[in-house]
Amino acid sequence: MLKKIAVTTAIVAAMAVASLPAEAGDMNNAVGGALGGVAGAAVGNAIGGSTGAVIGGAVGGGAGGAVTSNKHERTGAVVGGALGGGAGAAAGNAMGGTTGALVGAAVGGGGGAALGGNISRNNSYSDDQYHGKKHKNKKHKKYYD
Repeated sequence: MLKKIAVTTAIVAAMAVASLPAEAGDMNNAVGGALGGVAGAAVGNAIGGSTGAVIGGAVGGGAGGAVTSNKHERTGAVVGGALGGGAGAAAGNAMGGTTGALVGAAVGGGGGAALGGNISRNNSYSDDQYHGKKHKNKKHKKYYD
């Protein structure tokens, strides 16, 4: 039973990640959030049932997003992975029981980490006034009368 769940989850996670039109950084965040979400949901389900699966999906999705993101993306990937993993596990649990919770945590954690990392990265670069150009040190000219 557990082997069947693992294979199904791996296939669904691979299809979800492959279908995302994303950059390399977003793909890393998606994979990390998906793997973390499904692992957290599996451990949480074993320990605390359906409630544990939701909490585990949230913690795992956030942790997976944190591991695979860089410093510009980290906050968004953690928040997105946690929200997506928890919400996906809850929705999947309502629709398909334990297997649904695992699939939902994988898809939600991956999508949330990718989206959150992308938003966080775009916001961090928007603070740059010079857009990668060096600020030239202009000297003030003195006028003598």
